[in-house]
Amino acid sequence: MAQPKPLQALLLATPDDTEAQFYESQQQADIERMMAIWADDEEIACVHPQGPRLVGAHAIRAGFDEMYAHGGVDVRAVQVRRSVIGSCAVHQVLEQVRVATPEGPQTGYLIATNVYLKTPQGWRMFLHHASPGGQRELHEIGESPSTLH
Repeated sequence: MAQPKPLQALLLATPDDTEAQFYESQQQADIERMMAIWADDEEIACVHPQGPRLVGAHAIRAGFDEMYAHGGVDVRAVQVRRSVIGSCAVHQVLEQVRVATPEGPQTGYLIATNVYLKTPQGWRMFLHHASPGGQRELHEIGESPSTLH
């Protein structure tokens, strides 16, 4: 059986490819996979809900190491709004998080912004910023389309 290529050797061809790796790495508590999706830039940043801004690969790794101390995080993107402008992609994401509690499994929601850059190695994450959300975010509030007369 052939060994899978390390993620660093994979060309993440689209922002969606990178986003899929981001969420899968959280579910599996795979810190190497998580760090491989980030851009090679000293200004990369990550903000976990109600946490400080983590800037740079070392700080981001430490933040995810702490998060993974108890295993994977059952988080997935359930709604994504995508915008791509040149070599930058912005995904506005509603994340669903499931956690085990003494009262049984609970589901919560986060609102996240994921920013990706197109690099010679493919699309890489530049920013992840998540904030607490609620079930009401399942229904977006937006401007009504205007009609020109």
